[in-house]
Amino acid sequence: MKVLILSVTAGTGHNSTAKALSDYFASVNVDSEVFDTYQLVSGILAKTIDKGYNISTKNISKIYSGWYRLLETRQDEKNYGKNSPMRAFHSFLSRKLHAYIEEYKPDAIVGTHSLTGMFLDILKKKDRISVPVYCILTDFVFHPYWEEGRRVDYIVTATELLNPQAFKKGFRSSQILPFGIPISPKFAKHESKQKMRRILGLDPNKFTVLLMGGGVGYGNMYETLKKIDALNIDCQIIVVCGRNEKAKEKIDAAQTKKQVLCLGFVDNVDQLMDASDCIITKPGGLSTSEALAKNLPIIIINPIPGQEQRNTEFLLNNGVAMYVTKTCPLDDVIFQFFFFPEKIENMKRNINLLKRPNATRDICEFIVNEHKNKVKG
Repeated sequence: MKVLILSVTAGTGHNSTAKALSDYFASVNVDSEVFDTYQLVSGILAKTIDKGYNISTKNISKIYSGWYRLLETRQDEKNYGKNSPMRAFHSFLSRKLHAYIEEYKPDAIVGTHSLTGMFLDILKKKDRISVPVYCILTDFVFHPYWEEGRRVDYIVTATELLNPQAFKKGFRSSQILPFGIPISPKFAKHESKQKMRRILGLDPNKFTVLLMGGGVGYGNMYETLKKIDALNIDCQIIVVCGRNEKAKEKIDAAQTKKQVLCLGFVDNVDQLMDASDCIITKPGGLSTSEALAKNLPIIIINPIPGQEQRNTEFLLNNGVAMYVTKTCPLDDVIFQFFFFPEKIENMKRNINLLKRPNATRDICEFIVNEHKNKVKG
């Protein structure tokens, strides 16, 4: 069996999901390839989209937020399938994508971005694709443009709680697979906090805070660390700076009262989560799904406007996170976590309702079994 996995490099989540799926397929002897959809049709366009996303979410976030909200309020039924400039543009580009699909000859296609869903919807409408198409949400919300992918065979969501959104977008219940957001299977495994703290060189019995800014070290991590260090509570701090080398250098040189373990880009986030009592992070779909899989209460900071703001609303409304704002500062939130452990226990009970640690396995097994049934039939 061969599976073609189409991603889009806009942030890191879509590619991380694609890699998790590809790695699992490899573990069960299924061939798969991961490609940036836009790279297949235009290398220049792929770079432009990646850079444009980073600029819009960091430097002109208010404009991005307004654009996102404008797309959200479109009337989906009136727009679906019409030759809007966006759809017409993707219809033109879809010819190159179709040529590659014909050359690769997959038995199934997986898309991890709403615009990939639009590409595949266009090809399905033209009867250019005869194999099953699966599209995957990487956030706790239906991003604008997902209504442009209604012809895909299946849409994988983070939870059944998103079903009302799916219906509003025009998806049928038979298309919806609420398996969760695909993450690495290692997040389904657990080690004791004391054991992991000893391995990391930390106090095995001390309250531990994990501070992360995603793979690129988003946000002012140094200032956040200073606020935690100034708190009148006995805790230790793990900081993951990702690829933000300037932040790591600044934190490494800082004089702190508390023990701080400062790391750059790492591949053992699962172990760091095992060692921690809570995580401070921006609410990306992948990072929050990993935290939920590890039963780790979330403190949200610096959400990117648009999808991460919607993730924030979802996580708050379901009782698994707290949100740091100007009027609800970080010291107030950590105080509640430290002095009221029953609050953490309540959040963990809510986490058990949401977490999907085996999402990657469940999705891949569903795809493989569907193919086997098709071959037998």
